Amino acid sequence: MIKKITMFKSIFALIVLAAFSNLALAAENLYEKNYKEQNVGGLVSLQANPDTKMYVSNHKDDDNITMLENGYDMMGSSGFEAGNVAPELALQHAKSIKADTVLVYSKYASKKSSLSKIQAIKEAAKTTHEVDESVLKQDDEQYNYYASYWAKLPMPLLGVHIIKLKQVGEDVQAENGLKVLAVIKDSPAAKANLLRGDVLLKIGDIELQKPEELSTAARQYQGKTVKIAYERDGQAAETSATLNSR
Repeated sequence: MIKKITMFKSIFALIVLAAFSNLALAAENLYEKNYKEQNVGGLVSLQANPDTKMYVSNHKDDDNITMLENGYDMMGSSGFEAGNVAPELALQHAKSIKADTVLVYSKYASKKSSLSKIQAIKEAAKTTHEVDESVLKQDDEQYNYYASYWAKLPMPLLGVHIIKLKQVGEDVQAENGLKVLAVIKDSPAAKANLLRGDVLLKIGDIELQKPEELSTAARQYQGKTVKIAYERDGQAAETSATLNSR
């Protein structure tokens, strides 16, 4: 009888230990733990209490362009490999950093073999001399997770996202001007029929070679109608845009 009671207590203790271990694991939000801020300006939603939306997708590059075109900018991102992780944890983190939208992606990475799990247990035992409960409970199926966090921007003066191509060996040819990565919908740039892929050369009297020169031009000509010189498919072109003002 004593042996049975002792065995029952041991089993009960293991159950309690496992339960607390699971709670500890659940309390760790891997999206929050692996978050890296991208926007140095401390970008957050314009709303004091945003109604944060979450979308699960498989087209990251296309989604990034769509978000930029819709007037959003990326606050930061999370990326990690793990077992089953609920996407709702990404939404939870997005709300905590006052994001308007979070886009969540996942794809199959690998299946952990029994041998690799045994090896992980051995490695843990070398340092702690104990078997780590979290190692025992790791899912066999591993996935790559990624989430991007977005905030709506104020109405832009011009409305383009640009990149500056730099020459890297002979692989990328250096370009004059600034290449348009995305045009924000309903912005002055969109109304002037500028398109993604155009290369901006000049706004008014300001030649564009650096991103900060675009910002300077937009501030200088805000509220005014100004000529914009650009290239499209290697051909010189010109348009006019009436910039917004603040």
